[in-house]
Amino acid sequence: MSKEKHKTLIFAVRTTSGQEKTVAEMVASRAGVKKLPVSSVLAPEVIKGYVFVEAVGPHFVDEAISGVRHARARTRGMITASAVERFIITKPVIEELNTDNLVEIVGGPFRGLKAKITHIDKVKEEVTIELLEEGFATLPITVHADYVKLVERTGGGKGGGEEGS
Repeated sequence: MSKEKHKTLIFAVRTTSGQEKTVAEMVASRAGVKKLPVSSVLAPEVIKGYVFVEAVGPHFVDEAISGVRHARARTRGMITASAVERFIITKPVIEELNTDNLVEIVGGPFRGLKAKITHIDKVKEEVTIELLEEGFATLPITVHADYVKLVERTGGGKGGGEEGS
């Protein structure tokens, strides 16, 4: 008798946007009740309209989502573990930012505007930026690092990688 472990695969399931957590809970519950070989269900906050289901095969995912409200369909193919891993392991946004990087403001009154980082305070997790949009004076504005999204790495800012001399 062989002691071969069943290898699990990761499948994406389309959902109604905003209902990812509900669908994940229902799929996990249904898999438990039906004793389906579903290892995990993930609904990352950063991806709208999808949940990820780790199971032995696609037919188990189909069975787990059938009849679940707001679960649309399983997408074709599989998802690699490395693609899902980046939603599980989060590192602070500030770790990726350097002085002179171009960022987009994603929250607050300046949402949608582009800016350049002039100073980073890693202890407070704050960045000082200058807006690049016309009509705004180049006053330094300090915001929490979660309110900016990296658009472009520029200049020779601090900690930007190792370069040989």
